[in-house]
Amino acid sequence: MTERPQRTYVAAVVEVYLKLPDTPQRAKQPDRALAARWETEAIPVSLVESALLLASLRRLLRPADAPPLPPIRALAYFQPVIAELRRQPLPDDYADYLRRKIAKYLSQPPSPAGVQNSTVSRDR
Repeated sequence: MTERPQRTYVAAVVEVYLKLPDTPQRAKQPDRALAARWETEAIPVSLVESALLLASLRRLLRPADAPPLPPIRALAYFQPVIAELRRQPLPDDYADYLRRKIAKYLSQPPSPAGVQNSTVSRDR
């Protein structure tokens, strides 16, 4: 049986979402429904991925003395950044830069006690 194109799009979005820091370990039905809606709106997966990476880095690279943010509970959290990138797209190679920055952050040892950069453990 061949997989439907929508499922492929949704699966790609969900995969990126779940690999990010501070996101749930499993996507919920509303997350999948939102990803399907983005597909019907013809939002490229590459734009969605860039938005998710950019929003995650904005959270991670906040000042150390800023109050900690709660975990991301839903894919809907990223909607404003998707809207932002639809109005003003990033340069073509910027997604690679964002991927490298996230990978570098995830490969670093956890912060010392008292300095909290993330509200969720990185070891999932």
